[in-house]
Amino acid sequence: MTEPAPVAFVTGASRGIGKAGALALADAGYDVVVTARTLRAGETHDYATSTDEAGEQTALPGSVEETAALVEKRGRRALALRLDLLDRASLDAAVDETLARWGRIDVLYNNGIYQGPGVMDPFMTLPEDKLHAVFEGNFFGQLHLTRRVLTHMLGRGSGTVVNMTSNAGQYDPPHKTGEGGWGFAYGASKSAFHRMAGFIHVEHHAEGIRAYNIDPGYVPTEAQMARMGTDNPIYQQQIAYGAPPEVPAQTLVWILTTDEGRSRSGETFHAPSFAKKRGLVPGWPPPKPGKA
Repeated sequence: MTEPAPVAFVTGASRGIGKAGALALADAGYDVVVTARTLRAGETHDYATSTDEAGEQTALPGSVEETAALVEKRGRRALALRLDLLDRASLDAAVDETLARWGRIDVLYNNGIYQGPGVMDPFMTLPEDKLHAVFEGNFFGQLHLTRRVLTHMLGRGSGTVVNMTSNAGQYDPPHKTGEGGWGFAYGASKSAFHRMAGFIHVEHHAEGIRAYNIDPGYVPTEAQMARMGTDNPIYQQQIAYGAPPEVPAQTLVWILTTDEGRSRSGETFHAPSFAKKRGLVPGWPPPKPGKA
């Protein structure tokens, strides 16, 4: 009897880093549960980073259904589900439906984040209600989802949790918000999230659980372009040294599919430097001008 393919549950998979991760997992032989807020193309949401000149919400490119279709084109199964990190019921429903239909979750890839009001507010002017929303979407929602999935993994005696963390959760910003830095709420919430994988490793490694952090470095995404604007000189400066989303995606696959990767549970991988050193993304980084 053929062994069923492993199942990866990916959050924030409608676009950007999550979409690249879902497709890389499919290429690596995983069936993929594709989750995000944007189930269908053209949807807008109550909190988002993309607005027009009148301040109205506009739709970002990409959707869960579109990513799922690309997974299926790669010959793998895809389960397209709506998931909102501010809606605990949607988290529970996505886990329940996955287990009811596919019976297992082998990898939880916590990539989704909150992208609404408060993320870029300065320390002294950040309202507490916005701080609570950012923490719910960047930490407490992931905590709830991870505990739900981890309960299943512990029952099976195996499973892997990979968390997409951030430089912002490990270091102080280089500049003020609006000048190339990030807001206090974002940094503080990502700092709390960054601690999760290490504790999972320490407490549950002996029970067959592995846990990792991936720091993607700077990856220009649709949401960041919508927030900053492509003509923003800060964005132009950042895109010059940014990495494509395939860089954290291939770091993820390396962690999951190599003996060395499987042996390094509990570690944080800085995707750009790691992928460059290991040559995980052919042609990246491109040669510098004047060099072959």
